[in-house]
Amino acid sequence: MRFMVLVKASKESEAGAAPSAELIEQMGRFNEELAASGHLVQAAGLTPSAEGARLLWFDGETEPSVVDGPFAETKELVAGVWILEGESLAEIVELMKRAPNPDRRAGTVEIRPMAGEL
Repeated sequence: MRFMVLVKASKESEAGAAPSAELIEQMGRFNEELAASGHLVQAAGLTPSAEGARLLWFDGETEPSVVDGPFAETKELVAGVWILEGESLAEIVELMKRAPNPDRRAGTVEIRPMAGEL
């Protein structure tokens, strides 16, 4: 079963601040461990929402409206993703509890099973 792990954005990630060298090093090792164990399908960080766009569909409209970033609500934004392979949500939760956070910053990671693939 595949799971998407969403790393929620912060004020720092939205400002385009680079992670600390220590976090980059530890995250690299963590991703290598995930790959070696067969869990890692893909991992990527995202650029700030200022570099993105949203498409909004409204009832009765034939074309979506396009809204360019940045987007105001940081708590609704995603700064990075993992796609992981695992047997259960509990297994992926246990894996992600080991994700590095050397700077001890507050944050949120959301884990959701992927429903079918194209």
